[in-house]
Amino acid sequence: MTSTENEPVAYPFSVPVALDLDPRYAELRERPGLQRVKMTYGQPAWLAVRYEDVKVVLGDRRFSRAQAVGDDEPRVLPFVQRPDSIFTTDAPDHTRLRRAVGRAFTARRVEALRGAVESVVAEHLDALEKAGPPAELVHGFSLPVSMRVICDLLGVPFEQQKRFRGYADTILVNSPDVGIDPQQIVKAQLDLRAFLGELVDQRRAEPADDLLGVLVAGMREDGGLTEDEIIGLGVDVLVAGHETTANFLSNFVYLLLTTGTYTTLRDQPDLLPEAVEELLRITPLNPNAFMARVATEDVELGGQLVRAGEAVLPSMASGNRDVTVFENPEKIEFVERPPHLAFGHGAHHCLGAQLGRMELQIGISALITRFPDLALAVPAEDVQWRTTMLVRGPWGLPVTW
Repeated sequence: MTSTENEPVAYPFSVPVALDLDPRYAELRERPGLQRVKMTYGQPAWLAVRYEDVKVVLGDRRFSRAQAVGDDEPRVLPFVQRPDSIFTTDAPDHTRLRRAVGRAFTARRVEALRGAVESVVAEHLDALEKAGPPAELVHGFSLPVSMRVICDLLGVPFEQQKRFRGYADTILVNSPDVGIDPQQIVKAQLDLRAFLGELVDQRRAEPADDLLGVLVAGMREDGGLTEDEIIGLGVDVLVAGHETTANFLSNFVYLLLTTGTYTTLRDQPDLLPEAVEELLRITPLNPNAFMARVATEDVELGGQLVRAGEAVLPSMASGNRDVTVFENPEKIEFVERPPHLAFGHGAHHCLGAQLGRMELQIGISALITRFPDLALAVPAEDVQWRTTMLVRGPWGLPVTW
């Protein structure tokens, strides 16, 4: 067991380049123990980079998400997260919130959305095809498709979706370098909550079968949610469900086109399920580890003693490239592999994973079918990346066919 006396190094290690991971992750996976890191705000933390260590941090109840939240949480921005979010609670509160919102993500409800997703995808590809090449895929396809799906799920009126999107864009900024300061982010969070409060009031007056309607209908049931909790879940679903899927779509297309695997999938479309899982594994959607956990007792992790009260940052992106788990982890191969960590693990495993997989499979399949000769319209190095956002993806993806 190595000593806990370890001088913290600055983290994040670097500004990410495209979809690369800093080489220090690979170096750390080869070393025993954990790396001590210090972010801009909060206490120093241990950084977990190996697959099994990350799984333990995410799945072992000796690591608390709730106890990490507050002024001491290792983080980039100065403000702290709300302690009552589905992302910041432990059981039993987290279990109650998860059970409530899980009503909208049953297999039956997700499958019932398939036709709507296919229709939205086709509508946007029709528009791209009609306008002709070149086209911009992020704002012409990935973002609007994902926004429509998540808004339909929540019950946000179509004419309000642009407003909804504006709030999400501001909330997801993780750097003041883009001209948006923390006060603006907090204001966007408050404005979004006020907007969702209006929708909750509407569901009281006019019940509906969307997510907000289902949650409002259950308010009077034993264990039902409060209005504030419903609004918070609406914020969580928007941020987690919309931005992740939109950027996964754009990132997948970028990787397929720059690695030569677009033609592989075009010629062997039956590989689509394996392709989506492999692209989920290798795409580092979050540039750096975040959402720390705090040890509630002394725990040996990866040969390192983590003492009670110390924080650990789990890097799922690094764990997904652990050579002890994934053969040739840096190479995209459409083969069956062990389960990846892109959707997390344990109690906080993504509730929308099934919906996300469906959107990604439908979106990529439709693109390849409609545009078999799709190619980047600019050199790969000219694609501009959202390095100042919590979720990584291109600002734009110019394509031609």
